[in-house]
Amino acid sequence: MSNYFTYILTNSTKKVLYVGMTNDLEQRLVEHFLNRGKPETFAGRYYCYYLLYYERFTLPGHALEREKEIKDWNRKRKEGLINSLNPEWKFLNSEIMLWPPDPETTAR
Repeated sequence: MSNYFTYILTNSTKKVLYVGMTNDLEQRLVEHFLNRGKPETFAGRYYCYYLLYYERFTLPGHALEREKEIKDWNRKRKEGLINSLNPEWKFLNSEIMLWPPDPETTAR
């Protein structure tokens, strides 16, 4: 059975929200972490690599549809979604993987 994820990231000050979709959440978190500070990507430019929220799907179309739906929401509605499962806005990265990533195993 395949897994696909729709997820919401933030930066260290929790002022920016980024919505994405992937079939490998752990690898995608590493990629966001490695892209931090890189201006060519939104998440990189705003240092968004802290996981606040995620949903799991078995079909890629469902995850993509959900990503598009959430991206269309205003910030207040996204905050409500995060609050529904993570009211303290804890960074969930360590629930998914060893965090922070080991630089030797994640180096490009």
